[in-house]
Amino acid sequence: QVQLVESGGGLVQAGGSLRLSCTTSRSLFSINNIGWYRQSPGKQRELVADITRTGRINYADSEKGRFTISRDNAKNTIYLQMDSLKPEDTAVYYCYAHIDSLNFWGQGTQVTVSS
Repeated sequence: QVQLVESGGGLVQAGGSLRLSCTTSRSLFSINNIGWYRQSPGKQRELVADITRTGRINYADSEKGRFTISRDNAKNTIYLQMDSLKPEDTAVYYCYAHIDSLNFWGQGTQVTVSS
């Protein structure tokens, strides 16, 4: 079991930046993969970026070069720095953690990018 608490969403103009945070209730070293998904109305939830326990990072193609995932092991927290935001980035962003064969989800944080 793990609890995931997200923060940092909000409203921003196109071209702006936001940083999302996800704080976990256990050590990041005990989590196989941790990262971010997002879901827009009428669309399926899609991977944004994740990072493995060993530090390997994976980005969705549409976010490469604009988004940066990072982690602070001492704070049990991961971050998603989002730059050059576009209206199509508008979505609820969910932190997830994959532990053994299970996925755990945060409550989500809304990101709205105005044109």
